[in-house]
Amino acid sequence: MDETIHATGHENVTATHESTFELTSDDYLTPAGDCILGVEADRVPTDFDEAFVAACQSAGATITATLEAGDHTVTVTGRGHPDLSFENDRSMVARTSEYVDDRTIMIGAEAAASNLDRGLIEALSAGAELTLTLSVE
Repeated sequence: MDETIHATGHENVTATHESTFELTSDDYLTPAGDCILGVEADRVPTDFDEAFVAACQSAGATITATLEAGDHTVTVTGRGHPDLSFENDRSMVARTSEYVDDRTIMIGAEAAASNLDRGLIEALSAGAELTLTLSVE
């Protein structure tokens, strides 16, 4: 089961955060947003299908995030959690930690923004289109 989100890179994408990566529906990004990979996301967690959300709320769920921009594709795997609510109407965050709030779409992620392929990050900082596909098993 998949959810697909389209966003746009931004000149302030630095991807230096060491424990998260994020997409936002906001149309701006300040230099302080060092975890944000894309802006103007066309979907947010409140838009996700109820069956997808329920599957992610299984403690045994494996969630895979596939990020595509330009010629670059990166895959990050993490886990679901019973407390994932997918109630945020603005942004989504993948976390390497176990922390859960209404923006969290994955915990225990095997990579954060700082670990991602620098070619992908360069494309995003040049304004490339970003596709995030979330898959749950």
